[in-house]
Amino acid sequence: MNLRLGLLLCLALLCSPTFVRAQDASAPGAEPATAMPSVLTVPPEAQPSSHFSAEAATNAYLTQIPGEATRRSDAYFEGGYWLILWDFLVGVVISILLLQLRWSAAMRNFAERVTRFKPLQTFIYWIEYLILTSILGFPLVAYEGFFRERKYGLATQTFGPWMGDQLKGLLVSLVLGGLIAMLLFGVVRRLPRTWWMWGSIVSILFVMFTVLIAPVYIFPIFNKITRIDDPRITGPILSLARANGIPASDVYEIDASRQTTRMSANVSGLGSTTRITLNDNLLKRGSPEEIQFVMSHEMGHYVLHHIAKDMLFLLVIIVITFGFLRWSLSWTLARCGEQWQIRGIGDTAVLPLVVLLGSILLFVLTPIMNTYTRTAEQEADMYGLNASRSPDGAAQAAIHLGEYRKMSPGPIEEWVFFDHPSGRNRIYAAMRWKAENLQLFTPQQASK
Repeated sequence: MNLRLGLLLCLALLCSPTFVRAQDASAPGAEPATAMPSVLTVPPEAQPSSHFSAEAATNAYLTQIPGEATRRSDAYFEGGYWLILWDFLVGVVISILLLQLRWSAAMRNFAERVTRFKPLQTFIYWIEYLILTSILGFPLVAYEGFFRERKYGLATQTFGPWMGDQLKGLLVSLVLGGLIAMLLFGVVRRLPRTWWMWGSIVSILFVMFTVLIAPVYIFPIFNKITRIDDPRITGPILSLARANGIPASDVYEIDASRQTTRMSANVSGLGSTTRITLNDNLLKRGSPEEIQFVMSHEMGHYVLHHIAKDMLFLLVIIVITFGFLRWSLSWTLARCGEQWQIRGIGDTAVLPLVVLLGSILLFVLTPIMNTYTRTAEQEADMYGLNASRSPDGAAQAAIHLGEYRKMSPGPIEEWVFFDHPSGRNRIYAAMRWKAENLQLFTPQQASK
């Protein structure tokens, strides 16, 4: 799903210092000391029987997780709550520094001395802005993306390769962020009264463009993506795709293990660039039933038109954001614009203020955006269960995700912080589905 990527690109003009979130990093090939078993057995309570209980089966699956693994994943995930706040606060401080010290105005002045061509001025300013904010934000990025991930044993990169990925992300941010910055500032300068409406349209079109090209031109920058030729793997997946009306002829593998121990898959792209991709950790660690469910889940996103729905939801968020910016920028510049040496909304020096105000709004909207995404993931889960008929595979997938996600949060905690259903709720949904379809798992008596 590419909703979060689109939001970062178009609403906040890449508020994060780099385009790609920091990758995981730990000793190469190391398995966490508290890792869950790669192949999980179905506990007795989850076996089909006349007294099958979804609640009992769920609890039985949860008890398979080592206690230390539960404490470790809970600590990791709960620490992420604070990082959401720290990411936000550090971004706020950086934006205020650029405004109060008039560094943003100085960067604009430098760009104007280099060229009189407005779009090129914007691009030069963007380069300055991106490099400076990347340097200022690097300590938190390094802690969050390298040292913390190494501490929890979730990754496979050392510092050198991790920094290599950061530099690649910086270059991608330079190109894509520069493009959207030039487009949006061009809109503001030419349409000073209706810029927020036209800016919304330009932004959603840019998101669609990014989603379209990402599988072919962006993802391969960071990972090797190869077509899987093993019919033992592709056969069941493509059969499942054909049975559900998905026009897929190939399945791809991404070498995520060079960066992380996490298991995942996705359906990305639009139209002819749509791809079904498994990461190699899923192929190495997942059981056949688990892989079948995960792929059914991802196909559910396609069949249920979640990408199109994401675009519609994103358009609403973009319009709200641009409407908020139209009011808040005018109000703020009327009071502080002269002090910060910002000439108006069309001045590139306003970018830190745009990022500041946009990040405040998106921070407030976090529970709403998480709820939307979580609902879509729940729908894909149910589709995956009906398509794969593999509730135990779904339970196994939820437990593997529990290596870095809290399995049993409170309801308010899940509503605010979870962009996927919690592990407990996913396992319970799978066991409830199994309870309603026990005849699929019980040998039928031969007819007399």
